[in-house]
Amino acid sequence: MPETMPPETTQADSMRSESMPQSARVRWMIVITIVTVLIDQLTKVYAVSVLKGQPPQSYLWDILRISYAENKGAFLGLFGNLSETMRWAILVTGNSALMVGLLLYLTLGKKVNAWTFFTFALVFAGGVGNLIDRVRINAVIDFLNLGIGPLRTGIFNVADMAITAGFFMLVWQVYRGDEEGQSDSTSEPVAPPAASNPTA
Repeated sequence: MPETMPPETTQADSMRSESMPQSARVRWMIVITIVTVLIDQLTKVYAVSVLKGQPPQSYLWDILRISYAENKGAFLGLFGNLSETMRWAILVTGNSALMVGLLLYLTLGKKVNAWTFFTFALVFAGGVGNLIDRVRINAVIDFLNLGIGPLRTGIFNVADMAITAGFFMLVWQVYRGDEEGQSDSTSEPVAPPAASNPTA
């Protein structure tokens, strides 16, 4: 019988199956965090110096809107109506604990594949960018908005873009895992070898 050829392994499959060396994770974590936080904070400095107090600006047939906002809550203003003490406890103290736990897992975990690492490294870097705002001004600086007509996103920033990219990578990882699980469950069972006839 002809031999069954193994399925072709893509680069994405390799990223999700092979453990990433710890030294490489540490180096990439430093690079991703520094680059993301630097771009995020520089754009926020620009927003404060140029956009604050100005009317919203529209570009690309109103697909992109730029307007300054300070979000005291979390995503879409969640927790924004709480007292300042409660917001600090949840959004600064709580987020700081989560960031430390995530950092330890990504850099010290024994088996972390590349896909998982880059997914949560982006979430970590974006979280640090917004956490800096909360410590400095007890709010997050936002200034970007995308949409077509009435269908629009909330106002966001570069740190939010990193977090969203990590979220979509996580969704893709979960989807691929479910897809592979369904493929394994629907594959044809392998017939057991025929038993020898002792009377033959």
